[in-house]
Amino acid sequence: MIRDLFRVVGLWRARAAWLIAGLLIALGALAAGIGMMAVTGLAMASAIVAGALAPFAMLRALGVARVGLRYAERLVTHGAMFRALSDVRVWFFRRIAGSSAGGLGFRKAGDLLARLVADVEALDGFYLRVLIPLATVVLLLPAVIGLIMVNAIGLGLIVGALLIVAAILLPLIAARATAAAGDRLARATGGLRVAALDALTGLREVRAFAAEGRMIAAVQTREAALLTAQHAVASRSALAGAASMLCAQAALLAILIAAGANPGGAVIAAFLSVAAFEAVGGLSRAGALAGHAAAAARRVFEAADAPTPVPDPVRPATLPAGSALRFEGVRFRWQAERPLVFNGLTLDIPPGARIALLGPSGAGKSSLAALALKVAAPEQGTISIAAVDIATLSAADTRARIGWLSQATHLFDDTIRANLLLARPEATEAELWGALEAASIAEVVRALPDGLNTWVGEGGARFSGGQARRLALARTLLTQAPILILDEPCAGLDADTERAFLTTLNTVAEGRTVVLIAHRLTGVERLDRIFRLSNGRAVAAAG
Repeated sequence: MIRDLFRVVGLWRARAAWLIAGLLIALGALAAGIGMMAVTGLAMASAIVAGALAPFAMLRALGVARVGLRYAERLVTHGAMFRALSDVRVWFFRRIAGSSAGGLGFRKAGDLLARLVADVEALDGFYLRVLIPLATVVLLLPAVIGLIMVNAIGLGLIVGALLIVAAILLPLIAARATAAAGDRLARATGGLRVAALDALTGLREVRAFAAEGRMIAAVQTREAALLTAQHAVASRSALAGAASMLCAQAALLAILIAAGANPGGAVIAAFLSVAAFEAVGGLSRAGALAGHAAAAARRVFEAADAPTPVPDPVRPATLPAGSALRFEGVRFRWQAERPLVFNGLTLDIPPGARIALLGPSGAGKSSLAALALKVAAPEQGTISIAAVDIATLSAADTRARIGWLSQATHLFDDTIRANLLLARPEATEAELWGALEAASIAEVVRALPDGLNTWVGEGGARFSGGQARRLALARTLLTQAPILILDEPCAGLDADTERAFLTTLNTVAEGRTVVLIAHRLTGVERLDRIFRLSNGRAVAAAG
């Protein structure tokens, strides 16, 4: 548990200045509060013992300082945490993208979403409610105990022991007790997201098979599991808070008992104890929160540490010029327990050739694209570009030579410019417009008030299906890759839009090697060869 939490802290190192600043301000706020209580206790003790009150100017200054520092603490610590969590999400997304270049594969989208959102969000409490209070209390606890012991040694030892129990022992017990419950909470959150997303993304099929009741029941079952897990964490947190409160009450009882022998020291001890226990009061609940945060961190790292499906070779080979693509004797399956997708597939695609690969769903059309892009590796056989086995190449070099346009190419909720620059971040303005011109979408973009800076909406919602697909095509063309793999590029388009899109492809793909993957042909494609995928092999269907 501790290892996972400290690894999270390591991910925050880019925000170290903000995080340390927040800690120092929190320390100052706590010091001002304890100082104010100490001066108040001293003033009252002076009044009791000597009949004179200490000057209250210091109290006024400490009070103002405490209010100002607490406000600054909230601003700085929360700002630091928001920045740190954004870094964690970017880091997590990059790790997931690296291990899921071909899609999520056999992972659950809802579970990954839960890890990216809920689990990362749970980490904010580790800094704000665990690290900050613990660090400030550990630094100031000796000073508080020392001030009490100056006036009453025995009382200082009793109060100090109770403070240590409330600040250290109870949080540790709460963290251990909540670790399993926190893990169940994190998994229950993921389970609910999985069930909800399955119901929403498969809504048409659910309606077609009249399965609404079963899907609602599945969501409700996951929701009940989440509520049970939340109750378990909350109950453990409440018990820890109650135990901390009992420690505070025991300290006050000890002070009242000692008041008869040393009234001045008891008054100072009372004020200091109230301030100290106010500071440590949340640490028991923080321990329970740490157990949940550790479980969330573990789930984040489980997903982020997934190995890259096809790691790069230690010394990648140099890829010469050329756009010939060849599959030779390829044997492949996605998992060891699943059936073979290819069994001895051999396919030779010369430079500049335009071929079509046809076949029903499950025949291996998209699997062939995944193999060519080094998203997956064959069990046997070789795949080569320009007569170089891609197993000896880096993934970056391989994908620089191949442009891929899939049936589910995603447009992010950002500007047109940002979506295009995903393909080539260094592309110039002229090159962006050139790609849009080639994809026959430039006029539409020019007519928009913000041009390239127009936001496309989630999934390209601002544009029609055909326009969104042309933006995706422009992004693919921007790579200037000599090989284009078009995986069902017209899926979901109506017949007229599909024919217009394929006519555009005939023009823009001149001089490139083109592999068109489709269920069927419309008749407007310009092709050199057509192959059908059958029984794990490619069979020539036409000359």
